[in-house]
Amino acid sequence: MVLDLRQRLGLTQQLVMTPQLQMAIRLLQLNRLELVDAIQQELVENPALDETQETDTEESGQNTVEETREETSPEKEVSVEEKITDQVEWENYLNEYNSYGSAHFEAEEKERPQFEAFTASPQTLKDHLLWQFLMTLPGEAEERVASLIIGNINEDGYLEADIDEIARAVPASRETVEAVLSLIRSFDPPGIASASLAECLLTQLTQLGIDDPVVTEIIRNHLKDLENKNYKAIARALKIKIETVLAAVNIIKNLEPKPGRQFRQDEPRYIIPDIYVYKFEDDFVIMLNDDDLPRLSINPYYKKAVHREAGTSRETKEYLRERIRSASWLIKSIQQRRKTIYSVMESILKFQHDFFEHGIAHLKPMILRDVADDIGMHESTISRVTTNKYVHTPQGVFELKYFFNSSINRVDGESMASASVQDKIRQVIKAENPKKPLSDDKIADILKQSNIDIARRTVTKYREALGILPSTKRKQF
Repeated sequence: MVLDLRQRLGLTQQLVMTPQLQMAIRLLQLNRLELVDAIQQELVENPALDETQETDTEESGQNTVEETREETSPEKEVSVEEKITDQVEWENYLNEYNSYGSAHFEAEEKERPQFEAFTASPQTLKDHLLWQFLMTLPGEAEERVASLIIGNINEDGYLEADIDEIARAVPASRETVEAVLSLIRSFDPPGIASASLAECLLTQLTQLGIDDPVVTEIIRNHLKDLENKNYKAIARALKIKIETVLAAVNIIKNLEPKPGRQFRQDEPRYIIPDIYVYKFEDDFVIMLNDDDLPRLSINPYYKKAVHREAGTSRETKEYLRERIRSASWLIKSIQQRRKTIYSVMESILKFQHDFFEHGIAHLKPMILRDVADDIGMHESTISRVTTNKYVHTPQGVFELKYFFNSSINRVDGESMASASVQDKIRQVIKAENPKKPLSDDKIADILKQSNIDIARRTVTKYREALGILPSTKRKQF
Protein backbone atom coordinates (compact mmCIF):
# COMPACT_ATOMS: atom_id res chain seq x y z
CA MET A 1 0.00 0.00 0.00
CA VAL A 2 1.50 3.31 -1.14
CA LEU A 3 0.77 6.55 0.69
CA ASP A 4 1.23 9.87 -1.03
CA LEU A 5 0.23 13.53 -0.61
CA ARG A 6 -2.09 15.21 -3.08
CA GLN A 7 -3.74 18.62 -3.31
CA ARG A 8 -7.42 18.99 -4.08
CA LEU A 9 -9.59 22.05 -4.59
CA GLY A 10 -12.95 21.91 -2.83
CA LEU A 11 -15.78 24.34 -2.13
CA THR A 12 -17.34 24.22 1.34
CA GLN A 13 -19.60 26.45 3.46
CA GLN A 14 -19.07 27.16 7.11
CA LEU A 15 -20.30 29.65 9.67
CA VAL A 16 -17.59 32.09 10.76
CA MET A 17 -18.09 34.24 13.87
CA THR A 18 -16.60 37.61 12.97
CA PRO A 19 -15.33 39.85 15.80
CA GLN A 20 -18.21 42.25 15.13
CA LEU A 21 -20.78 39.46 15.44
CA GLN A 22 -19.13 38.16 18.61
CA MET A 23 -19.27 41.62 20.17
CA ALA A 24 -22.93 42.08 19.19
CA ILE A 25 -23.90 38.74 20.72
CA ARG A 26 -21.95 39.44 23.90
CA LEU A 27 -23.54 42.87 24.39
CA LEU A 28 -27.00 41.57 23.63
CA GLN A 29 -27.13 39.29 26.66
CA LEU A 30 -25.86 41.93 29.12
CA ASN A 31 -28.26 43.86 31.30
CA ARG A 32 -27.98 47.62 31.71
CA LEU A 33 -25.52 47.61 34.63
CA GLU A 34 -23.30 45.01 32.96
CA LEU A 35 -23.38 47.03 29.74
CA VAL A 36 -22.22 50.16 31.59
CA ASP A 37 -19.30 48.19 33.07
CA ALA A 38 -18.38 46.79 29.65
CA ILE A 39 -18.41 50.27 28.09
CA GLN A 40 -16.28 51.73 30.88
CA GLN A 41 -13.78 48.92 30.42
CA GLU A 42 -13.65 49.58 26.67
CA LEU A 43 -13.14 53.30 27.31
CA VAL A 44 -10.10 52.45 29.41
CA GLU A 45 -8.59 50.03 26.89
CA ASN A 46 -9.43 51.76 23.59
CA PRO A 47 -7.88 55.25 23.09
CA ALA A 48 -9.94 55.81 19.94
CA LEU A 49 -13.21 55.64 21.90
CA ASP A 50 -14.49 58.79 23.59
CA GLU A 51 -17.35 59.55 25.93
CA THR A 52 -19.28 62.51 24.56
CA GLN A 53 -19.93 65.09 27.25
CA GLU A 54 -23.48 66.43 27.39
CA THR A 55 -24.24 69.90 28.71
CA ASP A 56 -27.47 71.34 30.02
CA THR A 57 -27.22 74.95 28.86
CA GLU A 58 -27.80 75.89 25.26
CA GLU A 59 -24.72 78.10 25.07
CA SER A 60 -22.30 75.39 26.13
CA GLY A 61 -24.08 72.66 24.23
CA GLN A 62 -24.07 74.12 20.75
CA ASN A 63 -21.18 72.06 19.50
CA THR A 64 -20.55 68.95 21.61
CA VAL A 65 -18.29 67.38 19.03
CA GLU A 66 -16.02 70.41 18.99
CA GLU A 67 -15.77 70.34 22.80
CA THR A 68 -14.84 66.68 22.71
CA ARG A 69 -12.18 67.39 20.08
CA GLU A 70 -10.65 70.12 22.23
CA GLU A 71 -10.59 67.86 25.29
CA THR A 72 -9.03 64.89 23.54
CA SER A 73 -6.53 66.72 21.33
CA PRO A 74 -3.10 67.03 22.95
CA GLU A 75 -2.29 70.04 20.75
CA LYS A 76 -4.56 72.36 22.72
CA GLU A 77 -4.43 73.28 26.35
CA VAL A 78 -7.49 73.58 28.49
CA SER A 79 -7.82 76.95 30.15
CA VAL A 80 -10.07 77.73 33.05
CA GLU A 81 -11.48 81.22 33.42
CA GLU A 82 -12.54 82.35 36.85
CA LYS A 83 -15.22 85.00 36.82
CA ILE A 84 -16.29 86.88 39.94
CA THR A 85 -19.75 88.37 39.91
CA ASP A 86 -20.29 91.93 40.98
CA GLN A 87 -23.57 91.09 42.61
CA VAL A 88 -23.11 90.52 46.34
CA GLU A 89 -25.96 89.47 48.58
CA TRP A 90 -25.25 91.95 51.36
CA GLU A 91 -28.29 90.92 53.40
CA ASN A 92 -27.15 87.31 53.71
CA TYR A 93 -23.61 88.48 54.42
CA LEU A 94 -24.71 90.71 57.28
CA ASN A 95 -27.06 88.09 58.71
CA GLU A 96 -24.26 85.51 58.82
CA TYR A 97 -21.37 87.59 60.14
CA ASN A 98 -23.17 90.15 62.33
CA SER A 99 -25.00 87.57 64.44
CA TYR A 100 -24.09 86.96 68.06
CA GLY A 101 -21.15 84.69 68.67
CA SER A 102 -18.03 84.05 66.68
CA ALA A 103 -18.37 83.79 62.92
CA HIS A 104 -15.28 81.57 62.87
CA PHE A 105 -17.00 78.78 64.78
CA GLU A 106 -20.15 79.09 62.67
CA ALA A 107 -18.09 78.52 59.52
CA GLU A 108 -16.47 75.46 61.05
CA GLU A 109 -19.89 74.09 61.98
CA LYS A 110 -21.13 74.53 58.43
CA GLU A 111 -18.14 72.71 56.95
CA ARG A 112 -18.26 69.87 59.43
CA PRO A 113 -19.62 66.61 57.92
CA GLN A 114 -22.98 65.49 59.17
CA PHE A 115 -23.06 62.43 61.38
CA GLU A 116 -25.75 60.92 59.14
CA ALA A 117 -23.10 60.65 56.41
CA PHE A 118 -21.16 58.05 58.39
CA THR A 119 -22.28 54.40 58.21
CA ALA A 120 -20.89 51.71 60.46
CA SER A 121 -20.08 48.31 59.03
CA PRO A 122 -22.51 45.66 60.30
CA GLN A 123 -21.25 43.47 63.13
CA THR A 124 -20.83 39.82 62.24
CA LEU A 125 -21.72 36.90 64.47
CA LYS A 126 -18.04 35.98 64.76
CA ASP A 127 -17.10 39.49 65.90
CA HIS A 128 -19.94 39.55 68.41
CA LEU A 129 -18.88 36.25 69.99
CA LEU A 130 -15.16 37.07 70.01
CA TRP A 131 -15.85 40.39 71.71
CA GLN A 132 -17.82 38.65 74.47
CA PHE A 133 -15.13 36.02 74.92
CA LEU A 134 -12.27 38.54 75.13
CA MET A 135 -14.18 40.35 77.85
CA THR A 136 -13.59 37.29 80.07
CA LEU A 137 -9.79 37.89 79.87
CA PRO A 138 -8.91 34.36 78.68
CA GLY A 139 -5.49 32.77 78.47
CA GLU A 140 -3.64 32.14 75.22
CA ALA A 141 -4.66 28.46 75.04
CA GLU A 142 -8.33 29.23 75.72
CA GLU A 143 -8.25 31.97 73.10
CA ARG A 144 -7.02 29.54 70.41
CA VAL A 145 -9.77 27.06 71.33
CA ALA A 146 -12.46 29.76 71.27
CA SER A 147 -11.26 31.07 67.91
CA LEU A 148 -11.56 27.59 66.39
CA ILE A 149 -14.99 26.99 67.94
CA ILE A 150 -16.38 30.32 66.76
CA GLY A 151 -14.90 29.75 63.31
CA ASN A 152 -16.91 26.52 63.01
CA ILE A 153 -20.26 28.13 63.85
CA ASN A 154 -22.42 28.51 60.73
CA GLU A 155 -24.60 31.48 59.86
CA ASP A 156 -27.60 29.93 61.65
CA GLY A 157 -25.60 29.77 64.88
CA TYR A 158 -24.95 26.01 65.08
CA LEU A 159 -21.60 24.37 65.76
CA GLU A 160 -20.47 22.20 62.81
CA ALA A 161 -17.54 20.45 64.53
CA ASP A 162 -17.51 18.08 67.51
CA ILE A 163 -15.36 18.39 70.62
CA ASP A 164 -12.84 15.72 69.60
CA GLU A 165 -12.17 17.36 66.22
CA ILE A 166 -11.57 20.73 67.88
CA ALA A 167 -9.29 19.17 70.53
CA ARG A 168 -7.15 17.49 67.85
CA ALA A 169 -6.96 20.63 65.70
CA VAL A 170 -5.79 23.07 68.42
CA PRO A 171 -4.36 20.82 70.03
CA ALA A 172 -5.89 20.94 73.52
CA SER A 173 -7.40 18.62 76.08
CA ARG A 174 -11.05 17.61 75.83
CA GLU A 175 -11.74 19.20 79.22
CA THR A 176 -10.41 22.58 78.01
CA VAL A 177 -12.54 22.47 74.86
CA GLU A 178 -15.66 21.54 76.87
CA ALA A 179 -15.06 24.39 79.33
CA VAL A 180 -14.60 26.98 76.55
CA LEU A 181 -17.60 25.66 74.61
CA SER A 182 -19.77 25.81 77.73
CA LEU A 183 -18.73 29.44 78.22
CA ILE A 184 -19.52 30.36 74.61
CA ARG A 185 -22.96 28.73 74.86
CA SER A 186 -23.77 31.13 77.69
CA PHE A 187 -23.18 34.13 75.42
CA ASP A 188 -25.65 36.21 73.47
CA PRO A 189 -27.60 35.29 71.39
CA PRO A 190 -29.20 32.52 73.47
CA GLY A 191 -28.75 29.04 72.01
CA ILE A 192 -25.56 29.88 70.14
CA ALA A 193 -23.04 27.11 69.33
CA SER A 194 -25.62 24.35 69.84
CA ALA A 195 -25.19 21.02 68.09
CA SER A 196 -28.90 20.44 67.36
CA LEU A 197 -32.24 22.21 67.32
CA ALA A 198 -33.37 20.51 70.54
CA GLU A 199 -30.20 21.59 72.35
CA CYS A 200 -30.62 25.14 71.04
CA LEU A 201 -34.21 25.42 72.32
CA LEU A 202 -33.41 23.82 75.68
CA THR A 203 -30.53 26.27 76.18
CA GLN A 204 -32.89 29.17 75.54
CA LEU A 205 -35.36 27.77 78.08
CA THR A 206 -32.61 27.59 80.70
CA GLN A 207 -31.42 31.16 80.04
CA LEU A 208 -34.98 32.46 80.12
CA GLY A 209 -35.67 30.68 83.40
CA ILE A 210 -38.55 28.62 82.03
CA ASP A 211 -38.95 25.31 83.86
CA ASP A 212 -41.96 23.62 82.30
CA PRO A 213 -41.78 19.82 82.07
CA VAL A 214 -44.31 19.69 79.20
CA VAL A 215 -42.33 22.16 77.09
CA THR A 216 -39.09 20.33 77.84
CA GLU A 217 -40.57 16.93 76.97
CA ILE A 218 -41.99 18.19 73.67
CA ILE A 219 -38.60 19.61 72.66
CA ARG A 220 -36.71 16.48 73.69
CA ASN A 221 -38.89 13.79 72.12
CA HIS A 222 -41.69 15.25 69.97
CA LEU A 223 -40.17 17.80 67.61
CA LYS A 224 -41.32 15.80 64.58
CA ASP A 225 -44.94 15.88 65.71
CA LEU A 226 -44.53 19.55 66.55
CA GLU A 227 -43.26 20.25 63.02
CA ASN A 228 -46.28 18.48 61.51
CA LYS A 229 -48.64 20.17 63.99
CA ASN A 230 -49.78 16.77 65.14
CA TYR A 231 -50.79 18.05 68.56
CA LYS A 232 -53.20 15.18 69.22
CA ALA A 233 -50.34 12.67 68.98
CA ILE A 234 -48.33 14.71 71.49
CA ALA A 235 -51.32 14.85 73.85
CA ARG A 236 -51.81 11.07 73.64
CA ALA A 237 -48.10 10.36 74.18
CA LEU A 238 -47.84 12.66 77.21
CA LYS A 239 -51.35 11.80 78.45
CA ILE A 240 -52.32 15.43 78.81
CA LYS A 241 -55.08 17.64 77.44
CA ILE A 242 -54.80 19.25 74.03
CA GLU A 243 -55.11 22.67 75.67
CA THR A 244 -51.95 22.01 77.69
CA VAL A 245 -50.12 21.06 74.51
CA LEU A 246 -51.27 24.26 72.77
CA ALA A 247 -50.07 26.35 75.74
CA ALA A 248 -46.65 24.69 75.57
CA VAL A 249 -46.51 25.19 71.80
CA ASN A 250 -47.13 28.92 72.25
CA ILE A 251 -44.06 29.08 74.50
CA ILE A 252 -41.92 27.19 71.96
CA LYS A 253 -43.08 29.50 69.17
CA ASN A 254 -41.42 32.43 70.95
CA LEU A 255 -38.01 30.71 70.90
CA GLU A 256 -35.48 31.31 68.12
CA PRO A 257 -34.57 28.19 66.12
CA LYS A 258 -31.74 30.04 64.33
CA PRO A 259 -29.81 32.16 66.87
CA GLY A 260 -27.48 33.61 64.23
CA ARG A 261 -30.29 34.93 62.06
CA GLN A 262 -29.99 38.54 63.28
CA PHE A 263 -26.32 38.70 62.24
CA ARG A 264 -26.76 37.53 58.66
CA GLN A 265 -25.18 39.76 56.05
CA ASP A 266 -27.83 39.19 53.40
CA GLU A 267 -28.24 42.53 51.64
CA PRO A 268 -31.36 43.33 49.64
CA ARG A 269 -31.04 43.03 45.91
CA TYR A 270 -32.21 46.17 44.13
CA ILE A 271 -33.47 45.75 40.59
CA ILE A 272 -33.03 48.57 38.10
CA PRO A 273 -35.34 47.98 35.12
CA ASP A 274 -33.83 47.93 31.65
CA ILE A 275 -37.16 48.88 30.07
CA TYR A 276 -40.12 51.01 31.17
CA VAL A 277 -43.65 50.49 29.88
CA TYR A 278 -46.02 53.36 30.65
CA LYS A 279 -49.69 53.72 29.85
CA PHE A 280 -50.37 56.96 28.03
CA GLU A 281 -54.05 57.63 27.42
CA ASP A 282 -55.34 54.43 25.74
CA ASP A 283 -52.00 53.07 24.58
CA PHE A 284 -48.72 51.84 26.08
CA VAL A 285 -45.36 53.52 25.53
CA ILE A 286 -42.01 51.68 25.64
CA MET A 287 -38.93 53.52 26.93
CA LEU A 288 -35.44 52.04 27.25
CA ASN A 289 -33.52 52.90 30.41
CA ASP A 290 -30.39 54.73 29.22
CA ASP A 291 -29.59 56.45 32.52
CA ASP A 292 -25.85 56.54 33.26
CA LEU A 293 -25.19 54.95 29.87
CA PRO A 294 -22.19 56.77 28.30
CA ARG A 295 -22.68 58.47 24.94
CA LEU A 296 -19.86 57.21 22.74
CA SER A 297 -18.01 58.71 19.80
CA ILE A 298 -14.74 58.13 17.94
CA ASN A 299 -11.86 60.40 18.86
CA PRO A 300 -11.46 62.84 15.94
CA TYR A 301 -7.77 63.44 16.64
CA TYR A 302 -6.84 59.77 16.13
CA LYS A 303 -9.16 59.59 13.13
CA LYS A 304 -7.18 62.41 11.50
CA ALA A 305 -3.90 60.79 12.50
CA VAL A 306 -4.76 57.74 10.38
CA HIS A 307 -5.09 59.89 7.24
CA ARG A 308 -2.13 62.14 8.06
CA GLU A 309 0.66 61.79 5.51
CA ALA A 310 3.62 62.66 7.72
CA GLY A 311 4.46 62.26 11.38
CA THR A 312 2.78 58.88 11.89
CA SER A 313 4.43 55.52 11.27
CA ARG A 314 2.75 52.68 9.41
CA GLU A 315 2.59 50.51 12.54
CA THR A 316 0.91 53.33 14.46
CA LYS A 317 -1.61 53.87 11.69
CA GLU A 318 -2.44 50.16 11.58
CA TYR A 319 -2.92 50.10 15.35
CA LEU A 320 -5.18 53.17 15.22
CA ARG A 321 -7.22 51.66 12.38
CA GLU A 322 -7.80 48.54 14.47
CA ARG A 323 -8.81 50.61 17.51
CA ILE A 324 -11.13 52.83 15.45
CA ARG A 325 -12.68 49.74 13.86
CA SER A 326 -13.26 48.21 17.28
CA ALA A 327 -14.81 51.45 18.57
CA SER A 328 -17.09 51.63 15.54
CA TRP A 329 -18.20 48.02 16.09
CA LEU A 330 -19.01 48.79 19.71
CA ILE A 331 -21.11 51.83 18.87
CA LYS A 332 -23.01 49.97 16.14
CA SER A 333 -23.51 46.92 18.40
CA ILE A 334 -25.00 49.11 21.13
CA GLN A 335 -27.38 50.69 18.62
CA GLN A 336 -28.36 47.27 17.31
CA ARG A 337 -28.87 46.06 20.89
CA ARG A 338 -31.29 48.92 21.57
CA LYS A 339 -33.30 48.17 18.43
CA THR A 340 -33.47 44.45 19.21
CA ILE A 341 -34.58 44.95 22.82
CA TYR A 342 -37.21 47.45 21.72
CA SER A 343 -38.54 45.07 19.05
CA VAL A 344 -38.73 42.16 21.51
CA MET A 345 -40.52 44.28 24.11
CA GLU A 346 -42.90 45.59 21.47
CA SER A 347 -43.76 42.03 20.46
CA ILE A 348 -44.26 40.94 24.07
CA LEU A 349 -46.55 43.92 24.62
CA LYS A 350 -48.59 42.92 21.59
CA PHE A 351 -49.02 39.31 22.76
CA GLN A 352 -49.58 40.16 26.44
CA HIS A 353 -51.63 43.34 26.08
CA ASP A 354 -54.33 42.03 28.43
CA PHE A 355 -51.73 41.42 31.14
CA PHE A 356 -50.42 44.99 30.96
CA GLU A 357 -54.00 46.23 31.05
CA HIS A 358 -55.63 44.02 33.68
CA GLY A 359 -52.97 42.00 35.57
CA ILE A 360 -51.55 38.53 36.04
CA ALA A 361 -54.88 36.73 35.72
CA HIS A 362 -54.88 37.67 32.02
CA LEU A 363 -51.36 36.41 31.25
CA LYS A 364 -51.41 34.26 28.11
CA PRO A 365 -49.27 31.21 27.25
CA MET A 366 -46.30 32.22 25.11
CA ILE A 367 -43.03 30.68 24.00
CA LEU A 368 -39.85 32.11 22.50
CA ARG A 369 -40.82 30.97 19.01
CA ASP A 370 -43.91 33.23 19.08
CA VAL A 371 -41.79 36.37 19.47
CA ALA A 372 -39.06 35.05 17.15
CA ASP A 373 -41.55 34.49 14.32
CA ASP A 374 -43.21 37.85 14.97
CA ILE A 375 -40.04 39.97 14.62
CA GLY A 376 -38.13 37.65 12.27
CA MET A 377 -35.28 36.60 14.56
CA HIS A 378 -33.90 33.33 15.87
CA GLU A 379 -35.09 31.87 19.17
CA SER A 380 -31.55 32.00 20.58
CA THR A 381 -31.51 35.77 20.00
CA ILE A 382 -34.80 36.17 21.87
CA SER A 383 -33.41 34.05 24.69
CA ARG A 384 -30.34 36.30 25.00
CA VAL A 385 -32.46 39.45 24.98
CA THR A 386 -34.79 38.23 27.74
CA THR A 387 -32.03 36.93 30.05
CA ASN A 388 -31.35 39.00 33.21
CA LYS A 389 -33.37 41.96 31.95
CA TYR A 390 -36.30 43.50 33.78
CA VAL A 391 -39.19 45.68 32.72
CA HIS A 392 -41.19 48.13 34.80
CA THR A 393 -44.89 47.84 33.98
CA PRO A 394 -48.15 49.20 35.43
CA GLN A 395 -48.49 45.76 37.08
CA GLY A 396 -45.03 45.79 38.71
CA VAL A 397 -41.43 44.88 37.84
CA PHE A 398 -40.95 41.57 36.00
CA GLU A 399 -38.13 39.72 34.31
CA LEU A 400 -38.68 39.39 30.58
CA LYS A 401 -38.55 35.60 30.99
CA TYR A 402 -41.68 35.89 33.13
CA PHE A 403 -43.88 36.49 30.10
CA PHE A 404 -42.99 33.11 28.57
CA ASN A 405 -45.18 30.46 30.20
CA SER A 406 -46.32 26.96 29.45
CA SER A 407 -50.02 26.48 28.76
CA ILE A 408 -52.56 24.88 31.07
CA ASN A 409 -55.71 23.42 29.53
CA ARG A 410 -59.13 24.60 30.62
CA VAL A 411 -62.20 22.42 30.85
CA ASP A 412 -63.72 24.02 27.76
CA GLY A 413 -60.59 23.42 25.70
CA GLU A 414 -58.96 26.84 25.96
CA SER A 415 -55.58 27.38 27.61
CA MET A 416 -54.06 29.80 30.10
CA ALA A 417 -50.56 30.60 31.36
CA SER A 418 -49.07 28.54 34.19
CA ALA A 419 -48.17 31.76 36.07
CA SER A 420 -51.87 32.68 36.11
CA VAL A 421 -52.69 29.27 37.55
CA GLN A 422 -50.09 29.75 40.29
CA ASP A 423 -51.60 33.12 41.14
CA LYS A 424 -55.04 31.50 41.31
CA ILE A 425 -53.69 28.84 43.72
CA ARG A 426 -52.18 31.59 45.89
CA GLN A 427 -55.53 33.39 46.04
CA VAL A 428 -57.42 30.20 46.92
CA ILE A 429 -55.03 29.40 49.79
CA LYS A 430 -55.11 33.00 50.99
CA ALA A 431 -58.91 32.86 51.28
CA GLU A 432 -59.04 29.47 53.07
CA ASN A 433 -60.06 28.89 56.67
CA PRO A 434 -56.80 28.70 58.67
CA LYS A 435 -58.40 26.17 61.05
CA LYS A 436 -59.35 23.93 58.11
CA PRO A 437 -56.76 24.45 55.36
CA LEU A 438 -57.46 23.06 51.91
CA SER A 439 -55.65 19.96 50.73
CA ASP A 440 -54.13 19.80 47.25
CA ASP A 441 -57.00 17.55 46.09
CA LYS A 442 -59.53 20.11 47.28
CA ILE A 443 -57.65 22.93 45.57
CA ALA A 444 -57.66 20.95 42.32
CA ASP A 445 -61.46 20.54 42.63
CA ILE A 446 -61.90 24.28 43.23
CA LEU A 447 -59.79 25.07 40.17
CA LYS A 448 -61.94 22.74 38.06
CA GLN A 449 -64.96 24.73 39.15
CA SER A 450 -63.11 27.79 37.83
CA ASN A 451 -62.63 26.06 34.46
CA ILE A 452 -58.98 25.08 35.17
CA ASP A 453 -58.24 21.39 34.65
CA ILE A 454 -55.03 20.32 36.45
CA ALA A 455 -54.10 17.25 38.49
CA ARG A 456 -53.34 17.16 42.21
CA ARG A 457 -49.61 16.60 41.62
CA THR A 458 -49.56 19.77 39.47
CA VAL A 459 -51.16 21.70 42.32
CA THR A 460 -48.48 20.31 44.66
CA LYS A 461 -45.70 21.34 42.26
CA TYR A 462 -47.05 24.89 41.89
CA ARG A 463 -47.68 25.22 45.63
CA GLU A 464 -44.09 24.23 46.42
CA ALA A 465 -42.84 26.64 43.74
CA LEU A 466 -44.75 29.41 45.54
CA GLY A 467 -43.10 28.45 48.86
CA ILE A 468 -46.43 27.52 50.50
CA LEU A 469 -46.52 24.76 53.12
CA PRO A 470 -48.86 21.75 52.80
CA SER A 471 -52.23 21.81 54.52
CA THR A 472 -51.01 19.84 57.56
CA LYS A 473 -48.46 22.56 58.33
CA ARG A 474 -50.78 25.49 57.52
CA LYS A 475 -53.34 24.50 60.10
CA GLN A 476 -53.77 26.94 62.97
CA PHE A 477 -55.45 26.26 66.32
